Amino acid sequence: MTRPRFHLAFPVRDLAEARAFYGQLLGCPEGRSSPDWVDFDFYGHQIVAHLSPDEVGHHNTSSVDGEDVPVRHFGAILTLPEWHALAAKLEAAGIKFVIEPQIRFQGLPGEQATMFFLDPSGNALEFKAFADDAMVFAK
Repeated sequence: MTRPRFHLAFPVRDLAEARAFYGQLLGCPEGRSSPDWVDFDFYGHQIVAHLSPDEVGHHNTSSVDGEDVPVRHFGAILTLPEWHALAAKLEAAGIKFVIEPQIRFQGLPGEQATMFFLDPSGNALEFKAFADDAMVFAK
């Protein structure tokens, strides 16, 4: 069974920065675009960077397992090898992490590898991975 794909629109301050970050650094192929927005294939899902400089950035955090997690964030759940490869790529590129790559909820249901970082517009992204995919919604 194929899973539905999601669509997410989010604000950016500069489309050239968004293209460099999402297209080049994260490797998301570009789809359609206009002078005001750009579509990206984000791991099989459609995200759209809309030029809206007044709306960018994250503003609030929430405590999760002892970390201040940006409340507004998005990302993808990868396999562990993909997650490790992305973490290494981001570290090599000098990306500053909001939350360093780590294992959260160790020994508990939902144990996961996670990392948080910001795009150039201040949008928070989280990439995570589970050793056991059945744990994604574990209680």
